[in-house]
Amino acid sequence: MTRGGAGLTAGISSGDIRNRFDDDIPEDMWEACPQCRQLLYTKELAQNLWVCPKCGHHFRLSARQRLEITVDPGSFEEWDAELPLCDPLGFPKYRKKLEEAQEKTGLQDAVVTGRGQIASMEIAIGVMEAGFRGGSMGWVVGERVTRLLERAAAEGLPVIIVSASGGARMEESLVSLMQMAKTAGATAKLAEAKLPYISVLTDPTYGGVMASYAFLGDVIIAEPGAAMGFAGPRVIDVTGMPIGDDVQTAEYQYEHGMLDMIVPRSDLRETLVTLIAWCRGERRTADESAEESDDALRTEAQEQTADEPSQAWHKVELARHADRPYSLDYIQEIVSGFVELHGDRRFGDDGAIVAGLGWLDGRPVAVIGHQKGRQARERSRRNFAMARPEGYRKAMRIMRLADKVGRPIVTLIDTPGAHCLDEAEARGISEAIASNQRDMFALRVPVVPVVIGEGGSGGAIGIGVGDRVLMLENSYYSVIAPESCAAILWRDRSLKEEAADALRLTADDALRLGVIDGIVAEPPEGAHADKKGAAQLLRRAVSRVLSELEQIDRAELPALRYGKFREMWQPEVVV
Repeated sequence: MTRGGAGLTAGISSGDIRNRFDDDIPEDMWEACPQCRQLLYTKELAQNLWVCPKCGHHFRLSARQRLEITVDPGSFEEWDAELPLCDPLGFPKYRKKLEEAQEKTGLQDAVVTGRGQIASMEIAIGVMEAGFRGGSMGWVVGERVTRLLERAAAEGLPVIIVSASGGARMEESLVSLMQMAKTAGATAKLAEAKLPYISVLTDPTYGGVMASYAFLGDVIIAEPGAAMGFAGPRVIDVTGMPIGDDVQTAEYQYEHGMLDMIVPRSDLRETLVTLIAWCRGERRTADESAEESDDALRTEAQEQTADEPSQAWHKVELARHADRPYSLDYIQEIVSGFVELHGDRRFGDDGAIVAGLGWLDGRPVAVIGHQKGRQARERSRRNFAMARPEGYRKAMRIMRLADKVGRPIVTLIDTPGAHCLDEAEARGISEAIASNQRDMFALRVPVVPVVIGEGGSGGAIGIGVGDRVLMLENSYYSVIAPESCAAILWRDRSLKEEAADALRLTADDALRLGVIDGIVAEPPEGAHADKKGAAQLLRRAVSRVLSELEQIDRAELPALRYGKFREMWQPEVVV
Protein backbone atom coordinates (compact mmCIF):
# COMPACT_ATOMS: atom_id res chain seq x y z
CA MET A 1 0.00 0.00 0.00
CA THR A 2 1.40 3.38 -0.98
CA ARG A 3 -0.56 5.52 1.47
CA GLY A 4 0.23 5.73 5.19
CA GLY A 5 1.59 2.64 6.86
CA ALA A 6 2.35 3.81 10.40
CA GLY A 7 0.53 0.95 12.08
CA LEU A 8 -1.97 1.05 14.92
CA THR A 9 -1.26 1.44 18.61
CA ALA A 10 -2.10 0.65 22.18
CA GLY A 11 -3.03 -2.99 22.55
CA ILE A 12 -4.43 -3.61 19.09
CA SER A 13 -2.38 -4.09 15.95
CA SER A 14 -3.34 -3.60 12.34
CA GLY A 15 -3.04 -7.36 11.95
CA ASP A 16 -5.54 -7.89 14.77
CA ILE A 17 -7.98 -5.56 13.06
CA ARG A 18 -7.52 -7.14 9.67
CA ASN A 19 -8.02 -10.64 11.04
CA ARG A 20 -11.43 -9.59 12.32
CA PHE A 21 -12.52 -8.99 8.71
CA ASP A 22 -11.61 -12.54 7.70
CA ASP A 23 -14.75 -14.18 9.09
CA ASP A 24 -17.52 -15.14 6.68
CA ILE A 25 -15.70 -13.91 3.56
CA PRO A 26 -15.80 -16.57 0.82
CA GLU A 27 -12.32 -17.02 -0.53
CA ASP A 28 -13.50 -17.10 -4.15
CA MET A 29 -15.02 -13.60 -4.07
CA TRP A 30 -13.51 -10.71 -6.00
CA GLU A 31 -14.13 -6.98 -5.86
CA ALA A 32 -13.54 -4.40 -8.60
CA CYS A 33 -11.95 -1.18 -7.43
CA PRO A 34 -14.20 1.68 -8.58
CA GLN A 35 -11.20 3.95 -9.06
CA CYS A 36 -8.52 1.93 -10.84
CA ARG A 37 -10.84 -0.88 -12.05
CA GLN A 38 -8.44 -3.55 -10.85
CA LEU A 39 -9.96 -6.84 -9.76
CA LEU A 40 -9.09 -7.41 -6.10
CA TYR A 41 -9.23 -10.55 -3.99
CA THR A 42 -11.85 -9.74 -1.36
CA LYS A 43 -10.13 -11.44 1.55
CA GLU A 44 -6.87 -9.58 0.90
CA LEU A 45 -8.81 -6.35 0.45
CA ALA A 46 -10.47 -6.87 3.82
CA GLN A 47 -7.10 -7.55 5.44
CA ASN A 48 -5.93 -4.22 3.97
CA LEU A 49 -8.78 -2.42 5.79
CA TRP A 50 -10.74 -2.15 2.53
CA VAL A 51 -8.17 0.12 0.91
CA CYS A 52 -7.15 -0.75 -2.64
CA PRO A 53 -3.48 -1.85 -2.61
CA LYS A 54 -3.14 -0.71 -6.24
CA CYS A 55 -4.36 2.89 -6.11
CA GLY A 56 -5.16 3.62 -2.46
CA HIS A 57 -8.92 4.02 -3.00
CA HIS A 58 -10.77 3.84 0.32
CA PHE A 59 -13.84 1.61 0.04
CA ARG A 60 -16.83 2.51 2.17
CA LEU A 61 -17.17 0.72 5.50
CA SER A 62 -20.30 -0.19 7.39
CA ALA A 63 -20.84 1.33 10.84
CA ARG A 64 -19.99 -1.98 12.50
CA GLN A 65 -16.81 -2.37 10.47
CA ARG A 66 -15.80 1.17 11.38
CA LEU A 67 -16.28 0.45 15.07
CA GLU A 68 -14.22 -2.72 14.71
CA ILE A 69 -11.18 -0.84 13.47
CA THR A 70 -11.52 2.13 15.82
CA VAL A 71 -12.37 1.11 19.38
CA ASP A 72 -10.60 -1.42 21.60
CA PRO A 73 -11.93 -4.99 21.23
CA GLY A 74 -14.99 -5.67 23.35
CA SER A 75 -15.14 -2.11 24.72
CA PHE A 76 -18.15 -0.76 22.82
CA GLU A 77 -21.44 -0.30 24.70
CA GLU A 78 -24.28 0.89 22.49
CA TRP A 79 -26.55 3.71 23.66
CA ASP A 80 -30.16 4.53 22.73
CA ALA A 81 -30.62 1.53 20.49
CA GLU A 82 -34.40 1.31 20.96
CA LEU A 83 -35.70 4.68 19.76
CA PRO A 84 -39.08 4.30 17.99
CA LEU A 85 -39.35 4.18 14.25
CA CYS A 86 -40.17 7.73 13.14
CA ASP A 87 -42.54 8.70 10.30
CA PRO A 88 -43.73 12.21 11.28
CA LEU A 89 -45.42 13.01 7.95
CA GLY A 90 -46.94 9.64 7.14
CA PHE A 91 -44.87 9.87 3.95
CA PRO A 92 -45.96 7.34 1.26
CA LYS A 93 -44.19 3.96 1.66
CA TYR A 94 -41.62 5.49 4.03
CA ARG A 95 -42.29 3.16 6.93
CA LYS A 96 -41.84 0.14 4.70
CA LYS A 97 -38.55 1.51 3.39
CA LEU A 98 -37.33 2.01 6.95
CA GLU A 99 -38.19 -1.58 7.84
CA GLU A 100 -36.37 -2.82 4.75
CA ALA A 101 -33.30 -0.76 5.66
CA GLN A 102 -33.38 -2.15 9.19
CA GLU A 103 -33.53 -5.69 7.86
CA LYS A 104 -30.73 -5.02 5.35
CA THR A 105 -28.29 -3.42 7.78
CA GLY A 106 -29.30 -4.89 11.13
CA LEU A 107 -29.38 -1.34 12.51
CA GLN A 108 -32.21 0.73 13.95
CA ASP A 109 -31.28 3.73 11.79
CA ALA A 110 -28.33 5.41 10.07
CA VAL A 111 -26.11 5.95 13.13
CA VAL A 112 -24.73 3.81 15.95
CA THR A 113 -23.76 5.60 19.15
CA GLY A 114 -22.30 4.60 22.48
CA ARG A 115 -19.33 4.43 24.80
CA GLY A 116 -16.05 2.76 23.96
CA GLN A 117 -12.36 2.82 24.63
CA ILE A 118 -9.48 3.76 22.37
CA ALA A 119 -6.08 2.75 23.71
CA SER A 120 -7.87 2.21 27.05
CA MET A 121 -9.12 5.82 27.08
CA GLU A 122 -12.88 6.26 27.56
CA ILE A 123 -14.68 8.01 24.70
CA ALA A 124 -18.20 8.58 23.40
CA ILE A 125 -18.45 7.62 19.75
CA GLY A 126 -20.98 7.80 16.94
CA VAL A 127 -20.59 6.12 13.56
CA MET A 128 -22.93 6.65 10.63
CA GLU A 129 -24.12 3.96 8.25
CA ALA A 130 -24.31 5.06 4.61
CA GLY A 131 -26.06 1.80 3.77
CA PHE A 132 -29.15 2.85 5.74
CA ARG A 133 -31.16 5.16 3.47
CA GLY A 134 -27.93 6.74 2.25
CA GLY A 135 -26.94 7.67 5.78
CA SER A 136 -29.54 10.41 5.71
CA MET A 137 -30.47 12.27 8.89
CA GLY A 138 -34.01 12.16 10.21
CA TRP A 139 -35.31 12.45 13.77
CA VAL A 140 -33.75 9.21 14.98
CA VAL A 141 -30.26 10.11 13.71
CA GLY A 142 -30.53 13.64 15.08
CA GLU A 143 -31.83 12.39 18.42
CA ARG A 144 -29.13 9.76 18.83
CA VAL A 145 -26.35 12.21 17.94
CA THR A 146 -27.83 14.81 20.30
CA ARG A 147 -28.10 12.31 23.15
CA LEU A 148 -24.54 11.18 22.48
CA LEU A 149 -23.24 14.74 22.83
CA GLU A 150 -25.40 15.50 25.87
CA ARG A 151 -24.40 12.33 27.70
CA ALA A 152 -20.73 12.83 26.86
CA ALA A 153 -20.94 16.33 28.33
CA ALA A 154 -22.59 14.99 31.48
CA GLU A 155 -20.11 12.13 31.91
CA GLY A 156 -16.96 14.04 30.92
CA LEU A 157 -16.14 12.05 27.79
CA PRO A 158 -14.39 13.26 24.63
CA VAL A 159 -16.41 12.62 21.48
CA ILE A 160 -15.55 11.09 18.11
CA ILE A 161 -18.19 11.08 15.36
CA VAL A 162 -17.56 9.37 12.01
CA SER A 163 -19.89 10.78 9.37
CA ALA A 164 -21.09 9.11 6.19
CA SER A 165 -24.28 10.68 4.91
CA GLY A 166 -26.15 11.88 1.86
CA GLY A 167 -27.69 14.70 3.92
CA ALA A 168 -31.13 15.40 5.32
CA ARG A 169 -33.90 12.80 4.99
CA MET A 170 -36.50 14.01 2.52
CA GLU A 171 -39.33 11.89 3.91
CA GLU A 172 -39.16 13.76 7.23
CA SER A 173 -39.07 17.26 5.71
CA LEU A 174 -38.96 20.03 8.35
CA VAL A 175 -38.45 17.53 11.15
CA SER A 176 -35.25 16.49 9.42
CA LEU A 177 -34.22 20.11 8.85
CA MET A 178 -34.58 20.85 12.56
CA GLN A 179 -32.11 18.09 13.42
CA MET A 180 -29.37 20.30 11.97
CA ALA A 181 -30.04 22.99 14.56
CA LYS A 182 -30.60 20.50 17.37
CA THR A 183 -27.32 18.65 16.85
CA ALA A 184 -25.42 21.91 16.36
CA GLY A 185 -26.82 23.11 19.68
CA ALA A 186 -25.71 19.90 21.36
CA THR A 187 -22.12 20.47 20.22
CA ALA A 188 -22.27 23.77 22.13
CA LYS A 189 -23.20 21.84 25.29
CA LEU A 190 -20.09 19.72 24.84
CA ALA A 191 -17.99 22.85 24.32
CA GLU A 192 -19.43 24.37 27.52
CA ALA A 193 -18.23 21.26 29.35
CA LYS A 194 -14.70 21.92 27.97
CA LEU A 195 -14.62 18.55 26.23
CA PRO A 196 -13.07 17.87 22.81
CA TYR A 197 -14.96 16.74 19.74
CA ILE A 198 -13.16 15.09 16.82
CA SER A 199 -15.12 14.82 13.58
CA VAL A 200 -14.12 12.26 10.94
CA LEU A 201 -15.57 12.73 7.45
CA THR A 202 -15.75 9.68 5.22
CA ASP A 203 -17.20 8.94 1.81
CA PRO A 204 -19.77 10.44 1.37
CA THR A 205 -20.60 13.38 3.68
CA TYR A 206 -23.13 15.84 2.30
CA GLY A 207 -25.93 18.25 3.04
CA GLY A 208 -27.57 18.54 6.43
CA VAL A 209 -24.94 16.45 8.20
CA MET A 210 -22.05 18.31 6.58
CA ALA A 211 -23.68 21.64 7.47
CA SER A 212 -24.29 20.75 11.12
CA TYR A 213 -22.43 18.55 13.60
CA ALA A 214 -19.98 17.04 11.09
CA PHE A 215 -18.38 20.43 10.50
CA LEU A 216 -18.30 21.56 14.13
CA GLY A 217 -15.45 19.41 15.40
CA ASP A 218 -12.53 20.95 17.24
CA VAL A 219 -10.45 18.83 14.87
CA ILE A 220 -11.85 17.71 11.52
CA ILE A 221 -10.24 14.76 9.75
CA ALA A 222 -11.12 13.26 6.38
CA GLU A 223 -10.18 10.05 4.63
CA PRO A 224 -8.39 10.44 1.27
CA GLY A 225 -10.67 10.90 -1.71
CA ALA A 226 -13.85 11.17 0.35
CA ALA A 227 -16.71 12.93 -1.44
CA MET A 228 -18.18 15.81 0.55
CA GLY A 229 -19.98 19.09 0.15
CA PHE A 230 -23.06 21.09 0.99
CA ALA A 231 -25.25 20.06 -1.94
CA GLY A 232 -25.26 16.41 -2.94
CA PRO A 233 -24.78 15.21 -6.53
CA ARG A 234 -28.52 14.72 -7.14
CA VAL A 235 -29.32 18.23 -5.95
CA ILE A 236 -26.66 19.61 -8.26
CA ASP A 237 -28.08 17.58 -11.15
CA VAL A 238 -31.57 18.92 -10.49
CA THR A 239 -30.45 22.55 -10.37
CA GLY A 240 -28.36 22.19 -13.50
CA MET A 241 -25.69 24.48 -12.03
CA PRO A 242 -22.14 23.63 -13.13
CA ILE A 243 -19.56 22.66 -10.50
CA GLY A 244 -15.95 21.56 -10.90
CA ASP A 245 -15.18 17.85 -10.90
CA ASP A 246 -12.81 18.08 -7.93
CA VAL A 247 -14.72 20.62 -5.82
CA GLN A 248 -16.63 18.15 -3.68
CA THR A 249 -13.64 16.22 -2.43
CA ALA A 250 -11.69 16.03 0.81
CA GLU A 251 -8.64 17.37 -0.98
CA TYR A 252 -10.49 20.49 -2.15
CA GLN A 253 -11.87 21.14 1.34
CA TYR A 254 -8.39 20.73 2.82
CA GLU A 255 -6.84 23.11 0.30
CA HIS A 256 -9.45 25.72 1.20
CA GLY A 257 -8.88 25.58 4.94
CA MET A 258 -11.88 23.50 5.97
CA LEU A 259 -10.09 20.38 7.23
CA ASP A 260 -7.28 19.91 9.72
CA MET A 261 -5.86 16.88 7.97
CA ILE A 262 -6.44 14.05 5.53
CA VAL A 263 -5.45 10.75 7.12
CA PRO A 264 -5.19 7.35 5.40
CA ARG A 265 -7.25 4.65 7.08
CA SER A 266 -4.13 2.78 8.16
CA ASP A 267 -3.09 5.80 10.26
CA LEU A 268 -6.47 6.97 11.46
CA ARG A 269 -6.71 5.12 14.77
CA GLU A 270 -3.18 6.12 15.75
CA THR A 271 -4.02 9.76 14.97
CA LEU A 272 -7.17 9.58 17.08
CA VAL A 273 -5.21 8.05 19.98
CA THR A 274 -2.69 10.92 19.87
CA LEU A 275 -5.38 13.60 19.74
CA ILE A 276 -7.46 12.12 22.56
CA ALA A 277 -4.38 11.64 24.76
CA TRP A 278 -3.36 15.27 24.20
CA CYS A 279 -6.85 16.57 24.93
CA ARG A 280 -7.04 14.50 28.11
CA GLY A 281 -3.75 15.96 29.30
CA GLU A 282 -1.90 12.65 29.27
CA ARG A 283 1.77 13.28 30.05
CA ARG A 284 4.71 11.69 28.32
CA THR A 285 8.11 11.00 29.81
CA ALA A 286 9.99 14.28 30.17
CA ASP A 287 13.56 14.84 29.04
CA GLU A 288 15.96 14.09 31.92
CA SER A 289 17.71 17.44 31.45
CA ALA A 290 14.50 19.47 31.53
CA GLU A 291 15.33 21.12 34.83
CA GLU A 292 18.87 22.14 33.85
CA SER A 293 17.78 25.60 32.79
CA ASP A 294 19.83 28.14 34.73
CA ASP A 295 22.14 28.78 31.79
CA ALA A 296 19.35 28.87 29.21
CA LEU A 297 17.40 31.93 30.33
CA ARG A 298 18.62 35.38 31.31
CA THR A 299 16.21 37.80 32.98
CA GLU A 300 18.48 40.84 33.39
CA ALA A 301 19.78 43.03 30.56
CA GLN A 302 23.50 43.30 30.01
CA GLU A 303 24.80 46.80 30.62
CA GLN A 304 26.23 48.70 27.68
CA THR A 305 28.82 51.46 28.18
CA ALA A 306 28.34 54.83 26.53
CA ASP A 307 31.24 54.39 24.09
CA GLU A 308 30.45 50.77 23.15
CA PRO A 309 29.24 50.42 19.53
CA SER A 310 25.71 49.13 19.10
CA GLN A 311 25.21 45.51 18.05
CA ALA A 312 21.72 46.18 16.69
CA TRP A 313 22.37 45.69 12.96
CA HIS A 314 24.52 42.65 13.65
CA LYS A 315 21.57 41.14 15.56
CA VAL A 316 19.31 41.83 12.60
CA GLU A 317 21.73 40.03 10.28
CA LEU A 318 21.91 37.03 12.63
CA ALA A 319 18.13 36.95 12.98
CA ARG A 320 17.86 36.76 9.20
CA HIS A 321 20.68 34.27 8.68
CA ALA A 322 19.72 31.80 5.96
CA ASP A 323 20.74 28.80 8.10
CA ARG A 324 19.02 29.96 11.27
CA PRO A 325 16.52 27.42 12.69
CA TYR A 326 12.88 28.07 11.85
CA SER A 327 9.81 27.10 13.83
CA LEU A 328 9.51 23.61 12.35
CA ASP A 329 13.20 22.96 13.07
CA TYR A 330 12.63 23.72 16.74
CA ILE A 331 9.37 21.78 16.82
CA GLN A 332 11.04 18.72 15.32
CA GLU A 333 13.73 18.80 17.99
CA ILE A 334 11.78 19.62 21.14
CA VAL A 335 8.10 18.73 20.60
CA SER A 336 7.33 15.02 20.59
CA GLY A 337 4.26 13.53 18.93
CA PHE A 338 3.60 16.75 17.01
CA VAL A 339 0.37 16.72 14.98
CA GLU A 340 0.03 19.70 12.66
CA LEU A 341 -3.46 21.12 12.22
CA HIS A 342 -4.51 23.13 9.20
CA GLY A 343 -7.00 25.68 7.99
CA ASP A 344 -8.93 28.66 9.28
CA ARG A 345 -12.38 27.14 8.46
CA ARG A 346 -13.10 30.29 6.46
CA PHE A 347 -10.90 30.54 3.40
CA GLY A 348 -7.66 28.61 3.34
CA ASP A 349 -4.60 27.25 5.06
CA ASP A 350 -1.73 29.71 5.36
CA GLY A 351 1.68 28.05 5.19
CA ALA A 352 3.27 31.14 6.76
CA ILE A 353 1.98 29.94 10.14
CA VAL A 354 2.23 26.36 11.40
CA ALA A 355 0.10 25.20 14.30
CA GLY A 356 -0.42 21.93 16.09
CA LEU A 357 -0.37 19.79 19.21
CA GLY A 358 2.40 17.86 20.93
CA TRP A 359 4.41 17.31 24.09
CA LEU A 360 7.21 19.51 25.45
CA ASP A 361 9.16 17.78 28.23
CA GLY A 362 6.21 15.46 28.76
CA ARG A 363 3.76 18.36 29.01
CA PRO A 364 0.96 18.58 26.38
CA VAL A 365 1.15 21.96 24.65
CA ALA A 366 -0.17 23.78 21.60
CA VAL A 367 2.61 25.20 19.43
CA ILE A 368 2.11 27.95 16.85
CA GLY A 369 4.82 29.62 14.84
CA HIS A 370 5.75 31.61 11.76
CA GLN A 371 7.51 29.45 9.19
CA LYS A 372 9.97 30.57 6.54
CA GLY A 373 11.04 28.40 3.64
CA ARG A 374 14.47 27.03 2.75
CA GLN A 375 14.06 26.63 -0.99
CA ALA A 376 12.54 29.06 -3.48
CA ARG A 377 9.32 27.09 -3.94
CA GLU A 378 8.78 26.69 -0.20
CA ARG A 379 9.57 30.36 0.44
CA SER A 380 6.90 31.29 -2.06
CA ARG A 381 4.38 28.82 -0.61
CA ARG A 382 4.98 30.15 2.90
CA ASN A 383 5.11 33.76 1.66
CA PHE A 384 8.43 34.34 3.45
CA ALA A 385 6.60 33.93 6.81
CA MET A 386 4.45 36.99 6.11
CA ALA A 387 1.13 35.63 7.28
CA ARG A 388 -2.22 36.40 5.71
CA PRO A 389 -5.48 36.73 7.65
CA GLU A 390 -6.17 33.02 7.42
CA GLY A 391 -2.87 32.30 9.16
CA TYR A 392 -3.81 34.39 12.20
CA ARG A 393 -7.31 32.91 12.25
CA LYS A 394 -5.87 29.41 12.14
CA ALA A 395 -3.58 30.33 15.03
CA MET A 396 -6.48 31.58 17.12
CA ARG A 397 -8.54 28.49 16.33
CA ILE A 398 -5.81 26.28 17.78
CA MET A 399 -5.40 28.62 20.76
CA ARG A 400 -9.11 28.29 21.49
CA LEU A 401 -8.84 24.50 21.38
CA ALA A 402 -5.92 24.62 23.83
CA ASP A 403 -7.88 26.98 26.07
CA LYS A 404 -10.95 24.74 25.91
CA VAL A 405 -9.13 21.66 27.18
CA GLY A 406 -6.65 23.49 29.41
CA ARG A 407 -3.32 23.10 27.60
CA PRO A 408 -0.57 25.78 27.60
CA ILE A 409 0.36 27.60 24.41
CA VAL A 410 3.83 28.36 23.01
CA THR A 411 4.18 30.71 20.04
CA LEU A 412 7.36 31.04 17.97
CA ILE A 413 7.67 34.45 16.31
CA ASP A 414 9.80 34.84 13.17
CA THR A 415 8.42 37.20 10.56
CA PRO A 416 9.49 40.42 8.83
CA GLY A 417 5.82 41.48 9.11
CA ALA A 418 2.32 40.48 8.09
CA HIS A 419 1.23 40.30 4.45
CA CYS A 420 -0.29 43.67 3.55
CA LEU A 421 -1.19 43.63 -0.15
CA ASP A 422 -4.54 43.39 -1.90
CA GLU A 423 -5.48 39.80 -1.05
CA ALA A 424 -4.65 40.29 2.63
CA GLU A 425 -6.59 43.54 2.76
CA ALA A 426 -9.55 41.93 1.01
CA ARG A 427 -9.74 39.20 3.64
CA GLY A 428 -9.20 41.49 6.63
CA ILE A 429 -5.58 41.39 7.77
CA SER A 430 -6.07 44.24 10.24
CA GLU A 431 -9.14 42.63 11.76
CA ALA A 432 -7.39 39.27 12.09
CA ILE A 433 -4.37 40.72 13.91
CA ALA A 434 -6.53 42.98 16.10
CA SER A 435 -8.87 40.12 17.05
CA ASN A 436 -5.97 37.83 17.91
CA GLN A 437 -4.49 40.39 20.29
CA ARG A 438 -7.83 40.95 22.00
CA ASP A 439 -8.67 37.26 22.25
CA MET A 440 -5.25 36.21 23.54
CA PHE A 441 -5.87 38.38 26.61
CA ALA A 442 -8.90 36.21 27.46
CA LEU A 443 -7.13 32.84 27.32
CA ARG A 444 -7.19 31.02 30.65
CA VAL A 445 -4.09 28.93 30.00
CA PRO A 446 -0.40 29.90 30.14
CA VAL A 447 0.83 31.59 26.95
CA VAL A 448 4.56 31.93 26.22
CA PRO A 449 5.53 33.80 23.02
CA VAL A 450 9.18 33.51 21.95
CA VAL A 451 10.83 35.68 19.29
CA ILE A 452 13.16 33.19 17.60
CA GLY A 453 14.30 35.34 14.65
CA GLU A 454 12.58 38.39 13.23
CA GLY A 455 9.91 40.04 15.36
CA GLY A 456 8.45 42.37 12.80
CA SER A 457 5.62 44.74 13.66
CA GLY A 458 1.96 43.64 13.72
CA GLY A 459 2.93 40.38 12.10
CA ALA A 460 4.75 39.49 15.32
CA ILE A 461 2.33 40.86 17.91
CA GLY A 462 -0.53 38.98 16.18
CA ILE A 463 0.67 35.88 18.06
CA GLY A 464 2.75 37.75 20.62
CA VAL A 465 0.47 38.45 23.61
CA GLY A 466 1.42 36.25 26.55
CA ASP A 467 2.20 35.79 30.23
CA ARG A 468 5.97 35.63 29.71
CA VAL A 469 7.51 36.95 26.50
CA LEU A 470 10.98 35.68 25.60
CA MET A 471 13.53 36.47 22.89
CA LEU A 472 16.42 34.44 21.59
CA GLU A 473 19.75 36.15 22.11
CA ASN A 474 20.26 36.95 18.42
CA SER A 475 16.73 37.88 17.45
CA TYR A 476 15.17 41.30 17.11
CA TYR A 477 11.77 42.83 17.94
CA SER A 478 10.65 46.10 16.38
CA VAL A 479 7.70 48.19 15.30
CA ILE A 480 9.12 48.08 11.77
CA ALA A 481 12.08 46.72 9.84
CA PRO A 482 15.16 49.01 9.95
CA GLU A 483 15.19 49.51 6.17
CA SER A 484 11.55 50.60 6.18
CA CYS A 485 12.13 52.90 9.13
CA ALA A 486 15.01 54.59 7.30
CA ALA A 487 12.95 54.95 4.13
CA ILE A 488 9.99 56.48 5.96
CA LEU A 489 11.80 58.83 8.31
CA TRP A 490 14.92 59.72 6.32
CA ARG A 491 13.94 58.83 2.76
CA ASP A 492 17.06 56.66 2.53
CA ARG A 493 16.94 52.86 2.97
CA SER A 494 20.74 52.74 3.10
CA LEU A 495 20.60 54.21 6.61
CA LYS A 496 19.34 50.86 7.91
CA GLU A 497 22.15 50.46 10.46
CA GLU A 498 21.43 53.87 11.96
CA ALA A 499 17.75 52.98 12.06
CA ALA A 500 18.52 49.69 13.80
CA ASP A 501 20.42 51.59 16.48
CA ALA A 502 17.63 54.12 16.94
CA LEU A 503 14.84 51.51 17.12
CA ARG A 504 16.44 49.75 20.12
CA LEU A 505 15.40 46.39 18.74
CA THR A 506 17.83 43.98 20.42
CA ALA A 507 16.80 41.54 23.12
CA ASP A 508 18.70 43.50 25.77
CA ASP A 509 16.90 46.69 24.71
CA ALA A 510 13.54 44.92 24.89
CA LEU A 511 14.40 43.59 28.35
CA ARG A 512 15.41 47.07 29.59
CA LEU A 513 12.13 48.48 28.29
CA GLY A 514 10.19 45.76 30.09
CA VAL A 515 8.72 44.50 26.82
CA ILE A 516 10.07 40.98 27.32
CA ASP A 517 10.70 38.88 30.41
CA GLY A 518 13.81 36.94 29.49
CA ILE A 519 16.50 36.25 26.91
CA VAL A 520 17.12 32.69 25.75
CA ALA A 521 20.80 31.90 25.27
CA GLU A 522 22.14 30.65 21.95
CA PRO A 523 25.24 28.60 21.21
CA PRO A 524 28.43 30.74 21.08
CA GLU A 525 28.41 31.20 17.29
CA GLY A 526 24.64 31.62 17.07
CA ALA A 527 21.65 29.31 16.59
CA HIS A 528 22.56 28.69 12.94
CA ALA A 529 25.92 27.16 13.96
CA ASP A 530 24.40 24.57 16.31
CA LYS A 531 20.70 24.00 15.65
CA LYS A 532 20.33 21.08 18.05
CA GLY A 533 22.09 22.99 20.80
CA ALA A 534 19.90 26.03 20.19
CA ALA A 535 16.78 23.87 20.32
CA GLN A 536 17.75 22.38 23.67
CA LEU A 537 18.43 25.81 25.14
CA LEU A 538 15.01 26.94 23.94
CA ARG A 539 13.35 23.81 25.34
CA ARG A 540 14.90 24.28 28.75
CA ALA A 541 13.97 27.97 28.92
CA VAL A 542 10.36 27.45 27.86
CA SER A 543 9.94 24.46 30.15
CA ARG A 544 11.21 26.50 33.09
CA VAL A 545 8.77 29.34 32.36
CA LEU A 546 5.83 26.95 31.91
CA SER A 547 6.66 25.30 35.23
CA GLU A 548 6.50 28.72 36.89
CA LEU A 549 3.21 29.63 35.21
CA GLU A 550 1.63 26.33 36.20
CA GLN A 551 1.82 27.47 39.81
CA ILE A 552 -0.61 30.34 39.08
CA ASP A 553 -4.38 29.85 39.34
CA ARG A 554 -5.54 29.81 35.73
CA ALA A 555 -8.54 31.95 36.56
CA GLU A 556 -6.09 34.75 37.41
CA LEU A 557 -4.07 34.56 34.19
CA PRO A 558 -6.19 36.91 32.01
CA ALA A 559 -6.06 39.73 34.58
CA LEU A 560 -2.35 39.24 35.21
CA ARG A 561 -1.66 39.20 31.48
CA TYR A 562 -3.62 42.42 30.97
CA GLY A 563 -1.83 44.05 33.89
CA LYS A 564 1.53 43.06 32.45
CA PHE A 565 0.84 44.82 29.14
CA ARG A 566 -0.99 47.71 30.81
CA GLU A 567 2.10 48.55 32.87
CA MET A 568 4.73 47.40 30.36
CA TRP A 569 6.40 50.80 30.05
CA GLN A 570 5.59 54.08 31.75
CA PRO A 571 7.52 57.38 31.85
CA GLU A 572 9.07 58.23 35.17
CA VAL A 573 6.42 60.88 35.83
CA VAL A 574 2.84 60.28 34.75
CA VAL A 575 0.60 63.37 34.89
